[in-house]
Amino acid sequence: MKKILIFAALILAMLIVACAPAPTPTPVPPTAAPKATAVPPTTAPTAVPPTAAPAATNTAAPVVAGPTNTPPPAACVKLANMPTVAAGALGSSTRPIVITFVPSGDVPTITRAGTETAECLAKITGLSYTINVGTSYAVSIEAMGAGQAQAGFLATFAAILAREKYGIEPALGATRAYATNDLDPDKALVGQQTDFYKGQFITKKGSNIKTIADLRGKTFCSAGATSTSGWIIPSINLKASGIDPDKDLKAVTHVSGHPAVVIAVYRGDCDAGATFVDARTDATVQRTFADALSVVEPFFVSIRIPNDGLQFIKGFDPVLKKATTDGLLSMMADPGGRAVVRRAYAYDALKEVPVTFYDEFRDLLKKAGVDAATLVR
Repeated sequence: MKKILIFAALILAMLIVACAPAPTPTPVPPTAAPKATAVPPTTAPTAVPPTAAPAATNTAAPVVAGPTNTPPPAACVKLANMPTVAAGALGSSTRPIVITFVPSGDVPTITRAGTETAECLAKITGLSYTINVGTSYAVSIEAMGAGQAQAGFLATFAAILAREKYGIEPALGATRAYATNDLDPDKALVGQQTDFYKGQFITKKGSNIKTIADLRGKTFCSAGATSTSGWIIPSINLKASGIDPDKDLKAVTHVSGHPAVVIAVYRGDCDAGATFVDARTDATVQRTFADALSVVEPFFVSIRIPNDGLQFIKGFDPVLKKATTDGLLSMMADPGGRAVVRRAYAYDALKEVPVTFYDEFRDLLKKAGVDAATLVR
């Protein structure tokens, strides 16, 4: 209840700001999986090229060039008491468990990391896995809903959508070193492991955009139509500030992933955009534009958003579910295994979560008029 009141107060405050003078300063079949291997959007990707998965560097500090430590190879040691499956049964070499990945970053990078994760997971469990990477968040959800994938690494809102429509259940939640920026009231948490993150609005330094109200008539890039911090929460913030995204923005472009938003704003392809905090430090962004932190700046920070993680379809064999989660937790306990998983989604750790993990946040969204069940197309 307390969180709902805080959220309502935030919306009310935004409405007040919006009324004041501007202050100064559908499903497509999933892509074919990489052959028998396994392992945080939208409608189809657009002209801005996709880039890497969520921030490999999870701090707001600039990336400093210097020697880096190469992680050791993943150990992938088989665990005791793993199940055996009959030939032709789910988990066998002829019928692998399929894990779907949402394209929240660079699809080739996610595909490679997912394939490596699947290969290691197979060694740890003795089961067979394969992956697919959806062309959008919705495609990954529909793959699970149709039984074409039994598990999925879904971003926050995609996980909420999947549960609303198909009863898909969270199993593991990610934790990361908390990333922040100078506008964040929680910046004292920087570097601490948390199971939540925040979103930010960004623009090019020197633009005349200082508040959400200044976005009227501007072009805007989102990380995807069903991206939580890249569009769902930003669209609520826009409406709370009196901006109708369909009528008051000059154009909205849904690009493929958060780093692509940063690059689009940097290049001037969009006047502003929305990402997680702080996508400006993403490794691909930094490789392409090392000065992104000084050229692109945030001007708004969202409420807390629960992290992404792993989900399973309703009715999935509990024995196979336990083997898969145990295998992934074993990978995350091994520096080499953790490095493999991090290349996909920059997880520092995974932890078991209840099936109700996203329910409180879902209810907050509903209070703001967002019904997840209507957003899967």
